[in-house]
Amino acid sequence: MSSEIAISVADVSKRYQIYDAPSDRLKQMLTRARKQYFREFNALKNISFEVRKGEAVGIIGRNGSGKSTLLQIICGTLNPTGGTLHTRGRIAALLELGAGFNPDFTGRENVYMNAAILGLSKLEIEQRFDDIAAFADIGEFIEQPVKSYSSGMSVRLAFAVAINVDAQILIIDEALSVGDELFQRKCFSRIEAIRAQGATILFVSHSGGTIIELCDRAILLDGGEKLAEGAPKKIVARYQKLLYAPHEKQEAVRDQIRKANVIGADVIATNVEQKENIGDRELGPNPSHLKESYDPGFMPKSTVTYEPHGAHIESPAILTLSGEQVNHLIRGQSYRFAYTVRFLGGASKVAFGMLIKTTSGIELGGRVSASSPSTGIENVRPDTTYRVEFDFRCQLNPGVYFLNAGVTGEAQGAEGYLHRMVDIAMFRVMAEHNDLSTCYVDFNCSQEIIDISNDSTKTSLAPY
Repeated sequence: MSSEIAISVADVSKRYQIYDAPSDRLKQMLTRARKQYFREFNALKNISFEVRKGEAVGIIGRNGSGKSTLLQIICGTLNPTGGTLHTRGRIAALLELGAGFNPDFTGRENVYMNAAILGLSKLEIEQRFDDIAAFADIGEFIEQPVKSYSSGMSVRLAFAVAINVDAQILIIDEALSVGDELFQRKCFSRIEAIRAQGATILFVSHSGGTIIELCDRAILLDGGEKLAEGAPKKIVARYQKLLYAPHEKQEAVRDQIRKANVIGADVIATNVEQKENIGDRELGPNPSHLKESYDPGFMPKSTVTYEPHGAHIESPAILTLSGEQVNHLIRGQSYRFAYTVRFLGGASKVAFGMLIKTTSGIELGGRVSASSPSTGIENVRPDTTYRVEFDFRCQLNPGVYFLNAGVTGEAQGAEGYLHRMVDIAMFRVMAEHNDLSTCYVDFNCSQEIIDISNDSTKTSLAPY
């Protein structure tokens, strides 16, 4: 196994014996295999792939495709029936809610136990315990038995342990779908930071957008078989094609995907994925009755601040055009994202920017104040403060979104970010009554549905 390979999976299979009744299991033992009382179920069929160090690989597939079984084998909690597996580096895994937790132990005791299993000494755990507790953010429940936790609290604590043990390989199985938008964004923000530090990430999700955004490569599993492997966008398209195919055509689609994977052809999805985490779709007030508001407690906990280089971003705010601060917005209305920048030293070629993202970090769009360094502010004197304002029309569908702010320029002979803040602000687009729009962006679509089955004016077209 090359030193550059973090995970090597070669022809791994997993078979289970399925018995129709408990008595059949006893009969099988007594007959000593002279007669078979079970059916074989192949959860995995000769799966092979490699993951390089520092690579983020997504595994996607329908329910029952073998994703979780594969991850359990990689983590060592399940033995394969056949094939070989090699890993290099400490593994931290988040497989199922509360997996590995003793329900009778307190949160603190489970932290010590799980971290010890992952290879940390007692001193190392003590040094990191405060960071783990702060990330989990479950308050006094850390001293209560885990059996009293909600599913969200369990996954908070499990994720907090997994990302604080300095693992070389981080494995996550769909756990981030639990929890509120703030915690989800905090998790994705930390995953991005861990990835930037060179860790290997194996990520299972049903969200194609998350796979595309987070991963360098993707693998499509179905029925225990690896159907395709390649660029996330293409693999997600193939997954969607299979997911939405009529039952009678699914095997044909599987064959098409297999062939396309062999020859490298692209497969276009026939259906658009319904993005996850785009907010509540409950029936809300009619648009005419909605009113913007500001909740001071609705603040991001995932803010990442870049090291300042002669400038500092301050006082971010989302405002109505009349100047009222808000963070609950109405779709279709215009708003202003404002912040100030203090320049501690001189700078040149200065430009400002903003970016809107989803809870999973998908970048939806934004704006910069200059198209190139040459069109930025030519010179900025030390001790100068600028107020930056970006007006935008909220064309986003109901959900929670995050904002970045940044200032670029040249200072002390170096060009780049003078300061940048990720997830500096957040806002919610409020739900509306009988909303028919989908995904993230409202394109103001309309529809017309016409019954033409009895249209006597229909004419046949001549062939080309």
